[in-house]
Amino acid sequence: MKKTLLQILFLCIPSLVIAQTTENRVASAIDSSAIDNMILKQSFIVNVPLDSVWNAYTTKKGWESWAVAIADIDFKVNGLIRTNYNKDGKIGDSSTITLHIINYIPKRMLTLQAELTKNFPDFMKEDEKDLFNMILFEEINPYKTKVTSYGIGYKNNEKYMSLMKFFIQGNEQSYLNLISYLETGKPSVNY
Repeated sequence: MKKTLLQILFLCIPSLVIAQTTENRVASAIDSSAIDNMILKQSFIVNVPLDSVWNAYTTKKGWESWAVAIADIDFKVNGLIRTNYNKDGKIGDSSTITLHIINYIPKRMLTLQAELTKNFPDFMKEDEKDLFNMILFEEINPYKTKVTSYGIGYKNNEKYMSLMKFFIQGNEQSYLNLISYLETGKPSVNY
């Protein structure tokens, strides 16, 4: 099977920075140093206190301010974050996205696992139990916070490689939306 130059680079370089937005706010890298798995690492610094960032990830108001049109949050270990991008939809309809809260350390770490809907490829659904998002929160100073997100469980194969561009671009747009909301009070995209 013929490989593209990008695929060859992925195989040869254990940690490769894939993209950084023109605003230099979000850095994205794929670490393929584990033979069977890849980790998508994305990080950014936002010029607001840690409490503001934590609340954006853990409250209904937070999610609805930067990420989705509708949210329902039961924030606890084994709780749920259920969201819908459709402002005319409702929680529980076919476009609801459900994230399981696996664990958290307040204002330090949050681990989520998504229920994959029919919109995801079958090969991802087969790996659903292995896919997690671990988010680390670090106070740099009282008015600056670093967020690092690790997408864990992606398989190191051609199918997942083809999805990485989609995930990177989508996540970067979401993070830029979050940064804009936290720093200006307005998200860069309204849902």
